[in-house]
Amino acid sequence: MDMMFADCVQTSYSQSKGKSFMSIIDWPLAERPREKLLAQGPAALSDAELLAIFLRTGIKGMTAVDMARQLLTQFGSLAALLGCQLADFERCPGLGAAKYAQLMACKELARRALAEEMTLSDVLDGPDAVKNYLRWAIGRRDVEVFVVLFLSAQHRLITVEELASGTLTEARVYPREVARRCLQHNAAAVIVAHNHPSGVAEPSAADRALTASLTAALALLDCRLLDHFVVTGSQAVSMAELGWL
Repeated sequence: MDMMFADCVQTSYSQSKGKSFMSIIDWPLAERPREKLLAQGPAALSDAELLAIFLRTGIKGMTAVDMARQLLTQFGSLAALLGCQLADFERCPGLGAAKYAQLMACKELARRALAEEMTLSDVLDGPDAVKNYLRWAIGRRDVEVFVVLFLSAQHRLITVEELASGTLTEARVYPREVARRCLQHNAAAVIVAHNHPSGVAEPSAADRALTASLTAALALLDCRLLDHFVVTGSQAVSMAELGWL
């Protein structure tokens, strides 16, 4: 991955030899990412232009936009870049721990904004908000994790907790632990979710069996299991929508 980026940098730098290199400050105002955002709004910018604003500066022979394009090519997508590990990020020329910390702070702010959105209304009125939150929060984790959204009687979010994490293929979940946390939060309903690091958002037989066990355990507490999502970076499959709840 780092060799690919280095090769791209070398190619870009070599191509810039023999001709003057134009930095972003030399571009027409309407084409500069920051000025374009202020004039037209963030939706008007490409992923590379938005990322260039975050990067602020490029490296020798590359503008911030060029660098952003190469990063997106290297990691494959914006989502993959946001889910990368520090070691992979630091292999990219011109990037280090400080910039990685800023990137992770942006990611966490987005996650908290999505969680806040769920606290403002009945989560069943906005299923897309739940799906977006789950994809953002756990969709690209490299091991399987199990999270629970604890809800009030009005189906508003009380809190989200990660109750289990495991391997690439399994996170061991105990219904009694979910039930115990429901009592502590005085939750009237829950939504549970786990990710599939394989990238295949298809519920397994074990997933369906766990759903049945959780439904039975929570019913004893007069607490409803509203849904069980299987999540990847691009999908959040609802067992309720499949008719399995």
